[in-house]
Amino acid sequence: MRAVKAADRHNTPLPSLILRILIFHGYLLAGTGSNVYNANLAAALAELGHEVHLVTQERHAADLGFVDAVGNWDTGGLKIETLRTPVRVTAYRPDIGKVLPVYVADRYDALEARLFSDLSDDQLESYIAANVAAVSDVIAAVRPDVALANHLVMGPVILARALEAPAIPYAVKIHGSALEYTVKADPTRFLPYAVEGLKSARGILVGSRHTAESLWTALDDSSIQARTRLGPPGVNVTTFAPRERDLATVGLARLRARLSGATGATIDPKQDQSSFARDPHEAAAALTRLDPSNDRLVSYVGKIIISKGVDLMLCAWPLVLEEVPTARLVIIGFGAYREGLERMLALLAAGDLAGVVDMAQQGRALEGGPSSPLEHLISFLARLESDERGRERYLASARRLADRVVLTGRLEHEEMVDVLPLCEAQIVPSTFPEAFGMVAAEASACGVLPICAGHSGLAEVTQALASSVPEPVRDWLSFPVDDYAVEAIASRLCAWMTAPQALREATREALVATARDRYSWHGVARGVLDAAQGHLDDLPAPRPLGLGTPPDRPVLG
Repeated sequence: MRAVKAADRHNTPLPSLILRILIFHGYLLAGTGSNVYNANLAAALAELGHEVHLVTQERHAADLGFVDAVGNWDTGGLKIETLRTPVRVTAYRPDIGKVLPVYVADRYDALEARLFSDLSDDQLESYIAANVAAVSDVIAAVRPDVALANHLVMGPVILARALEAPAIPYAVKIHGSALEYTVKADPTRFLPYAVEGLKSARGILVGSRHTAESLWTALDDSSIQARTRLGPPGVNVTTFAPRERDLATVGLARLRARLSGATGATIDPKQDQSSFARDPHEAAAALTRLDPSNDRLVSYVGKIIISKGVDLMLCAWPLVLEEVPTARLVIIGFGAYREGLERMLALLAAGDLAGVVDMAQQGRALEGGPSSPLEHLISFLARLESDERGRERYLASARRLADRVVLTGRLEHEEMVDVLPLCEAQIVPSTFPEAFGMVAAEASACGVLPICAGHSGLAEVTQALASSVPEPVRDWLSFPVDDYAVEAIASRLCAWMTAPQALREATREALVATARDRYSWHGVARGVLDAAQGHLDDLPAPRPLGLGTPPDRPVLG
């Protein structure tokens, strides 16, 4: 390790010790999830003055502003091309052939994405060997001081095998997909790789207590629990930040103009449900419907799938409109339930509750899964049917849904910064466990109140936020996912949107300050370095949630 001086082009205070850091990711550097994590982590480490060597399958790394050099094996041996100096981040793309193993079905440019479970043993070992060889070449070329592997498989085992001879310390960052969809789905085949990869890791980072407990259950090893620390994703608090109303309105207009002027082929998100599904012209047209001078905007950002609770959120909207007629819901995302959500929207607007009940009975069958009734939604609809006055008011408000709900399709992660600052709240209604509430943290950084399902990693974020916001707001941050979830979403959102202005301003200031203190990428980067070097006493351990008693359930009345 070298204590050297260096000029920081981002004017960020430098640490006294400048490190060479090897990161193995193995996927892309844009989109969502671990891709965004690694792109922002690499940029943050560079801003702190470190030298980063990032192994990825990103084919357009040279186009990314934080990448200063690119390396590949296209001509046989490792060749590095310098794009600019000083070189802080070098992105390397190993030659793994045409097949890229993935945890869930997806699509990748110039690669065949294939589930780990669908690979033969020879294909799996060939993939690992190709990456080990590439990482070994990088190690020989740059002599890293510390390293980080992403995902439970196969990043850690690749680093463990490549780093064994030089004995370079490393940490592992657990992202939920590899754990839940690959290792736990087929432990006989994949658990040995996970065990090998974690065996020598100095620190193991998880985004939440929920992910930690899932990991400890899958790998029953007390030493893993002892090395596990919290290492949630971060927020770019420079870009995800509050904006004055006029500036935010200008940002939205510029985004609409960029999307309207986009050229090239687009993909129909109703036909292609991969992470590349995108229609910029659809998004531009949808954003044109927003009127920041009159609308009170509330956002949803995420996949449009049943497990994200989008059905509960949509059915809550007529209740919101009863109390806040100018509220407008902006749904940003794509997914297998897009067509189903549009159908539910049309049925509600037409007053066809029987049709909505039928959809709720079919449940996940409408997005290609097995038939499983949506019990929470069915319970709400049954209460609505038995309350004549409440039902009539609900249907009157529902007639306005076509105008008051806007679906944009997919927006890129960096485009969210031109939408979120105009919103008053963000709904995160997932009914499925989440490793971390990233969208809630980003909303908070913009001064937007997140209203989240009260479980898993989402609850850990809202619990952190609750410690800083004014007392009356604390219960509005979270709601129980049960048979009263529809009313709970609506009541919390209406309470927030009708709260006194002074309370709302104090809350926004607290949200922004907490997001900056707890979730900045510089803090995340320092935590990764501590974990890689085994400085675990400086990192928080995952602790059980103390959620307390949930708020009283609201009623239709």
